[in-house]
Amino acid sequence: MEDRKGDHIRHALHSQIFQDELDTRFDYEPMLGSEADSEWEPFQFLGRQLKVPMWVSSMTGGAPEAHHINHNLAKACKKFGMGMGLGSCRILLDNKRHLSDFDVREIIGDDLPLWANIGIAQLEKMMKKGEYDPLIEVVNILKADGLIIHVNPSQESLQEEGDFLHYRPLDTVKDFLSKTEIKIIVKEVGQGMGPRSLKELIKLPIEAIETASFGGTNFARLELIRRASENVSHLEPIAHIGHTAEEMVDIINELVENEKDIKCKQLIISGGIRTHLDGYYLISKSKLPAIYGQASGFLRHARESYESLEKYIEEQILGLRFSKAWLHPKFKK
Repeated sequence: MEDRKGDHIRHALHSQIFQDELDTRFDYEPMLGSEADSEWEPFQFLGRQLKVPMWVSSMTGGAPEAHHINHNLAKACKKFGMGMGLGSCRILLDNKRHLSDFDVREIIGDDLPLWANIGIAQLEKMMKKGEYDPLIEVVNILKADGLIIHVNPSQESLQEEGDFLHYRPLDTVKDFLSKTEIKIIVKEVGQGMGPRSLKELIKLPIEAIETASFGGTNFARLELIRRASENVSHLEPIAHIGHTAEEMVDIINELVENEKDIKCKQLIISGGIRTHLDGYYLISKSKLPAIYGQASGFLRHARESYESLEKYIEEQILGLRFSKAWLHPKFKK
């Protein structure tokens, strides 16, 4: 106790947080919670049971580090009861040389969500051929619960090797739904979606929308960085277009209230979720059952070591437990 009290004296003058740093999204109610109120009960999401409302958003596959990263992530999901989206499985369509990068079902186990991932450009090419079998084979080999379709016209437009989209992504998704029994999630890749896209998407019989909003990893900017030697800075404004996670949650909440024919029933909130407070606030605000996802936060630690990743997730869960017990988000549901 003497050491602790001494620490308090030594650090008191350096521990002030000023009013302009206050997080005003919450009422802090220290009289009304307890540790018993902080537990997260297991709950159903995407047809599986999760222990915490956290999701590993799609990241990588086929890169030299992918095996190390994905296996660390799957191991953490198993321990903490989280769901996981794999990185783009495009590389597996032609050959299975990189299968071990993605093959993590035995690690994560049969009880948790594991989803494969493909880009809308690759899906469009298969649609034009009238042939989805190679993709269905990949989903089955990975024992994935379904397929995440990432819709990324901004990235494709700025990528030197990018694909030209000939059809509306909405029509490509509809075609895939009509010709397969694969369950799907639809997401963007860092710039989110506007109200018209969300209005059409939420009417489709998909398992979830992942926001992948503006504020996280911006793949439009990433492609510009890759092309820095070409001096394409005049295209930089495209990277600044998009919608934040909170804006998208507000749009979806309004659609849930006003639209009758809603078939999508769940939401993964990602993009710019830097802390457990961001995640807790937005999943509390959502009128659809929601969890929150991160990519770069998990990636940073998964690249280092499993121990680093484990410690990071433990801290996230500790923050979520504190939030559940003593914080009341300020909004009208």
